[in-house]
Amino acid sequence: MNKTFKYRLLPTKKQKRILQEQLNECRWLYNYFLEERKNAWEKEKKSVTRFDQYNSLPNLKKERSSLNKVYSQVLQNVADRIDKSFENFFRRVRNREEPGYPRFKGYNRYDSFTYKQAGFGWKIENDQLCFSKIGSVKVKFHRPIVGVLKTCILRKKANKWYACISVDCQPKPLPKSERAVGIDVGLENFATFSSKEKIANPRFFKSEERALTKAQRKLSKQSKGTLERQKAKKIVVRVHERISNKRHNFIHQESRKIINLFGIICIEKLNIKNMMQNHYLAKSIADVAWNQFAQVLTFKAEEAGRQFVAVDPHNTNQICSQCGTVVKKKLSTRWHKCSVCGIRLHRDINASRNILALGLQSLGLVPRSSRL
Repeated sequence: MNKTFKYRLLPTKKQKRILQEQLNECRWLYNYFLEERKNAWEKEKKSVTRFDQYNSLPNLKKERSSLNKVYSQVLQNVADRIDKSFENFFRRVRNREEPGYPRFKGYNRYDSFTYKQAGFGWKIENDQLCFSKIGSVKVKFHRPIVGVLKTCILRKKANKWYACISVDCQPKPLPKSERAVGIDVGLENFATFSSKEKIANPRFFKSEERALTKAQRKLSKQSKGTLERQKAKKIVVRVHERISNKRHNFIHQESRKIINLFGIICIEKLNIKNMMQNHYLAKSIADVAWNQFAQVLTFKAEEAGRQFVAVDPHNTNQICSQCGTVVKKKLSTRWHKCSVCGIRLHRDINASRNILALGLQSLGLVPRSSRL
């Protein structure tokens, strides 16, 4: 299985300058390749492949000598990124989704570049990361790397640099657990389990909103291009980073607890994009990060040998989990009361039990029911 380790880099001032220069060259090349493809199709109805762009690199280096400062496979990866962008564009067109044609990248819109092959262009040596055309960079190895080294992505976030190292490793299954759980995510509580346990919603953005507002007001008062504006912008970025780090840490800790306890995990598959169109709830939905929670649960379950399934949540709030009767209720109605079987539950617990039933059915562990 594939796993990624993320580490903080500690480059010198000179190395920071080199990293930024290489990032700028990769951004320039991305925009150049995009323009090349765009013009080739509009003028000649000709498709340019990534292999064509690979082959154009030697001549391009002669025309733009600064490209020689970047390792060759890093430049090839820029062509790979363009190719993937167009693949995603055509996939969306085929599926009749909003296409989203690949866009040119502004200064703050391109934040990483990739060394594609461990041992060729990058390696680990004496607790440092060694990169071709950059040198040996100090790094905070806060946990050991396990597995066969594959790729390394250097990513800039605010004024900090990180190394995201991808490895191939063998999964480490946890002891088997017969426990199964259905999880209903929400805004009142972050998650509600079919076992009646709940995870409180930490509301990280709301807790930092006052500090963010204050920082943004200071930023808006500064004139563009001034040193004071740059300092104020760093403060805004730092607040956003603090919110993101808190959320990331919370999701990983809670998902680890779930993986350790349960052998079968069933969660609802939500269409977050459509839900965000509700302007009254959009900020709260973005803050709670349900998609990130589901993604983390997915790869942790795979590594631990747990069964994970995402089910369609349609009507899981309306159907009685005990007798299957449809009990219509508004979003403001927080309790499920069934007039047929008489059960009284919090609506989120009722939904989580329905999610569990759907998940077990999809895994073939219980007979299929027509009520859900």
